[in-house]
Amino acid sequence: MSMLSDSKVAKIENASESEALEASIARATEALRGDQRPDGHWVFELEADVTIPAEYVLLCHHLGEPVDAVLEEKIARYLRRTQGKHGGWALVADGDFDMSASVKAYFALKMIGDSIDAPQMVRAREAIRSRGGGIHCNVFTRFTLAMYGVLNWKSVPVLPVEIILLPMWSPFHINKISYWARTTMVPLMVLGALKPRARNPRGITIDELFLQEPRSIGMTAKAPHQSQSWFLLFRSLDAVLRVVEPLFPKKLRQRAIDAALAFTEERLNGEDGMGAIYPPMANIVMMYDALGKKADYPPRAETRRAIDRLLVIGEDEAYCQPCVSPVWDTALTCHAMLEAGDAAATTSAKQGMDWLLPRQVLDVKGDWAVKRPHVRPGGWAFQYNNDHYPDLDDTAVVVMSMDRIQRSTGGHEYDAAIARGREWIEGMQSRDGGWAAFDVDNLEYYLNNIPFSDHGALLDPPTEDVTARCLSMLAQLGENTESSPQVAAALEYLRRTQLAEGSWYGRWGMNYIYGTWSVLCALNAAGVSHQDPMIRKAADWLLSVQNPDGGWGEDATSYRLDYRGQERAPTTASQTAWALLGLMAAGEVGHPAVARGVAYLVASQTQKGLWDEHRYTATGFPRVFYLRYHGYAKFFPLWALARYRNLKRTNSRVVGVGM
Repeated sequence: MSMLSDSKVAKIENASESEALEASIARATEALRGDQRPDGHWVFELEADVTIPAEYVLLCHHLGEPVDAVLEEKIARYLRRTQGKHGGWALVADGDFDMSASVKAYFALKMIGDSIDAPQMVRAREAIRSRGGGIHCNVFTRFTLAMYGVLNWKSVPVLPVEIILLPMWSPFHINKISYWARTTMVPLMVLGALKPRARNPRGITIDELFLQEPRSIGMTAKAPHQSQSWFLLFRSLDAVLRVVEPLFPKKLRQRAIDAALAFTEERLNGEDGMGAIYPPMANIVMMYDALGKKADYPPRAETRRAIDRLLVIGEDEAYCQPCVSPVWDTALTCHAMLEAGDAAATTSAKQGMDWLLPRQVLDVKGDWAVKRPHVRPGGWAFQYNNDHYPDLDDTAVVVMSMDRIQRSTGGHEYDAAIARGREWIEGMQSRDGGWAAFDVDNLEYYLNNIPFSDHGALLDPPTEDVTARCLSMLAQLGENTESSPQVAAALEYLRRTQLAEGSWYGRWGMNYIYGTWSVLCALNAAGVSHQDPMIRKAADWLLSVQNPDGGWGEDATSYRLDYRGQERAPTTASQTAWALLGLMAAGEVGHPAVARGVAYLVASQTQKGLWDEHRYTATGFPRVFYLRYHGYAKFFPLWALARYRNLKRTNSRVVGVGM
């Protein structure tokens, strides 16, 4: 038998790889179609760290609700399973010890009924005490402990509810902070004024987690991100307020509480809850309880039901999500389906977009309108309902998906929605050329130095990833630097924010891989040459951080304040997909590194047709709160594989859409 020539062997190998790729895409597409809800949308679990399920348990006991022993035991199993090797709990899977997460998890387990002599409790207590004890908890944890009587109220910052009456020109105003901080703080300020005591029917305390008498503990120390001079100024102001607050006229206090209630009740948002996120909902229920409103009082009861809608209850375990992500999940899955491109996938995407269409917010001017009163609403929220707080990132992704399907079908049913979404995004550009997630010109950085902001996430300033998404949308709709001042300003913002190594920061995804993918897609869509030094530098950086197995991974520690380069981490499917999509946007579809990344995804696909990853690859607040979108490992790899196949079939090999 004659030997096959090298060229014939190569053809056979290429055919085999092509068949494997096609089969992988088909399996993933079919699996994702199986996850689609009957009404056309997708929603996947959104998991944070243990603080949210622990807080849920503590909320139930704060209110003195009847114990659901079955649910509590499922939450306890979740908490026990996620305990780290260090004895405490982390903010991400396999992460470092975190004091606040560990204290809350320990408290919740003890509240549920775990003996302090149980092995998991002994290990947790030793881990907490060996690191200085509960005194090192953050501000949010301290508020919880103060309401339980573990700490004194002098251990938390003074947040006079009268703040809500301040004029816009004052240095501190609720519209000068982010939406998540605003909705969390307003009911918390009422709680701070009333200083309620948790019912705590079981009388559980956690004094054993402290190295000193816990009720003697004073205020928190300066956080690493805070300026010494600014912090001392605000700390001095806190000391003054602590003395004068009791002297505030009772009528003024009542007027402020009434204003806080009016603010809250305008935004209650039915059974989706104010802000559609857990912390405001929990604070609102406790606020109504402190005001003497019974459990059946409609606003309290409705908000309490909203909290239970966040629970994920399995056969053995349960946890509470920080929020839900149906609009985000649906819009991104639609992009992956459109990239897959077969008739069934396109039909599924069309069903998803028809579900999204009526969820556009057209008649509510949310808090964003304080700074942009003349801009018409036109965005989409992240959750099922959250009309006061639409999200620019979601809006850009939805608009691009609708434009994509209209390109392929020649239809016009989404024209009006696209136009209003575009109009709203153009009107929400900040003065520095960037876009934020929910607000505009939220640039009062000095506020991150107040004692309450030890988390460093009080603001919602423009970021590279959201700016890239908005630029991608405008470019996909045909705008360029000559036709659109918004495009020109955004490009200048992105040139200015590229780091020396070539990457861009990722605020909402982890981290520089996510940011760099986002920006490369935007630059390509905006017509920036692939030979532009900005793109070349970014592509080279992505290539330089590829893992030996062909994939990419990045750790949450890359958000550290003293970041000095890539934080290597085990490969994940979602981060590999972002890197591949970024490199292909930069014109590198033929690079061997891209082929290796594609091979990794094909090889790591599960029998169910999707991908598994337990690592967290998304971000709530850098350094303090991270997210695991269970959908990311499902739709992003499909998107990257289908993009690779589609580009390899073309002569130009240029990505023709915004992301």
